[in-house]
Amino acid sequence: MNTRRLWIDGSWRTASERHTLISPWDNSPVATCELASERDMQDALEAASQAFRPLRRVSRHTRSVLLASMATGIAARREHFVSRIVEEVGKPRKLAEVEIARAVLTFTTAAEEAKRFGGELVPVDIEPSGRDFLPALALLVARGPVLAITPFNFPLNLVAHKVAPALAVGAPVLVKPAPQGPGAAELLAEVFQEALQGLPEPVPPAALQVVSASNDVVARAIEDPRMVTLSFTGGQTAGWSLRARAGRKHVVLELGGNAAVIVHGDADLGHAASRCAFGAFAYAGQVCISVQRVFVERRVFAGFLDLLTDHTRRLGVGDPHDASTVVGPLIDAAAVERVRSWIDEAKMGGARVVLGGDAAGEYKGNVLSPTVLTGVPRDSRVACEEVFGPVVVVEPYDSFDEAIEAVNSSRYGLQAGVFTRDIGRQQLAMEELDVGGLLFNEVPMFRADHLPYGGVKESGLGREGIRYAMQAFSEVRTIISRRLT
Repeated sequence: MNTRRLWIDGSWRTASERHTLISPWDNSPVATCELASERDMQDALEAASQAFRPLRRVSRHTRSVLLASMATGIAARREHFVSRIVEEVGKPRKLAEVEIARAVLTFTTAAEEAKRFGGELVPVDIEPSGRDFLPALALLVARGPVLAITPFNFPLNLVAHKVAPALAVGAPVLVKPAPQGPGAAELLAEVFQEALQGLPEPVPPAALQVVSASNDVVARAIEDPRMVTLSFTGGQTAGWSLRARAGRKHVVLELGGNAAVIVHGDADLGHAASRCAFGAFAYAGQVCISVQRVFVERRVFAGFLDLLTDHTRRLGVGDPHDASTVVGPLIDAAAVERVRSWIDEAKMGGARVVLGGDAAGEYKGNVLSPTVLTGVPRDSRVACEEVFGPVVVVEPYDSFDEAIEAVNSSRYGLQAGVFTRDIGRQQLAMEELDVGGLLFNEVPMFRADHLPYGGVKESGLGREGIRYAMQAFSEVRTIISRRLT
């Protein structure tokens, strides 16, 4: 069985402790994963600290060449990445292929941004005392080493969204991948190792490290002052807890949500239903911006519900290796049991199962049938928490203001979608919806990797998207010069 190794300070390490990776599809062992000891982690932290100033001095040209080379390396290993993602985390093959393409674009974009990211000129002479000064330079410089903690659901591209901008600004990055799927991060370290060869100038090998470890060992890294920035993507409970432990670190949190969609009566209902079905159930809903709540104008509610169930029935469900599969397994049996219990809770509260659920009798291993519910109590967990499973709640509304209020009733605020042709309603939604991202005539599961991405309320702090993450990993140094003549 293959082993997922530790990449620390330019070398591969084995460890005395390891755990077995289990396939979510058939529960077979996939590989073993080395787990860093306390000594391993301390070595990685010290290497990152020592690499910081040399990496920050590396030219933007060389950083750009490195990132472009990594993009090429990912593309060349496409099949290897796809295989690991399908095997380790059960992502359907067609969605894994999309993830690889996105990661290539993420590194390509970072290579371009590395060339032009640097700061801005700010005039000083806007007041009399500044008359004798040249325009000041607000220089953007890397803060320091980045500790990146990533989840299982995008085991390459969410790692890329931390690694690429960190390298672009000259900040060493130590990646702690999700325990369920570290293989993509290990492959990325191999790509990085190859990309170090033939660069215009040397880059410290500790610019990127990949270290799987137990929670106790990672906790010490979170508290260690040598790691200046913590970038975490994952569940909101863990995220806010890590922020409390991070001390004076700069913290970026990309957390969960229960993304909502409004479908007004003037929308293209067929298009809206098709996109909502995909947005709710792709990858079994294990995406933080999966469609979870859909609010539909009452006069078209019944027709939309029929269209949604029809489109949902057409989705391929089952084996993630199958090219036609869209809805694969949940990550493990515990996730299945949790989602089933939430469905049962909603039913006990009076919810009606329109599709899926126990009525379908189609639970197979870790695969849960796509489930459509209506009449769900507002305080049910499927309505107010993040399901992270193949469940969508569909409810009618009478006025657009009522729909906006329903969307905003959540304590989360990551992304939302609104289907309407009316520009006035679009403007109202732009002004009133409390979310980090808003999409018109599209579901909130869409993300373009170069755009700012992040949430409000309990959905996180800060923004990702290449340039925006580069800003988060940098600090401003103001340079002021008096004229000499």
